[in-house]
Amino acid sequence: MHVSGLLYIEDISVSRIKSPFERLSIGQNIDVMVKDIDTENNRISFSMKELFGTWEDNIKGFKQGTTVKGIVRETEKSKNGIFIELTPNLVGLAEYKENMEYGQDVNVYIKRIIPEKKKIKLVINK
Repeated sequence: MHVSGLLYIEDISVSRIKSPFERLSIGQNIDVMVKDIDTENNRISFSMKELFGTWEDNIKGFKQGTTVKGIVRETEKSKNGIFIELTPNLVGLAEYKENMEYGQDVNVYIKRIIPEKKKIKLVINK
């Protein structure tokens, strides 16, 4: 059986991405879960990000005090910090640093993991 529906960009990953093409390509087969069925308008919406596991599942691969690779996903306009994607379903906040660009690969030091708030504090290595 074939079903058509919508996969909104915010349901592709927890990280804020600018284009679905950062994660998907035309003709690619993907797994999704049904997020909503709107019988009144005959619409189905899907999600991918729930299939990547919970925050707790994803943080297991990381330890405080280590350096890992990440991708710059958003530089806050107020210069409070930079969001770094560690996995498609795990994002941390690094201290603001000049000249960081969206999509840039960076090495980050995991300064602190705060499980009760589901937060990760990072430092971008120079």
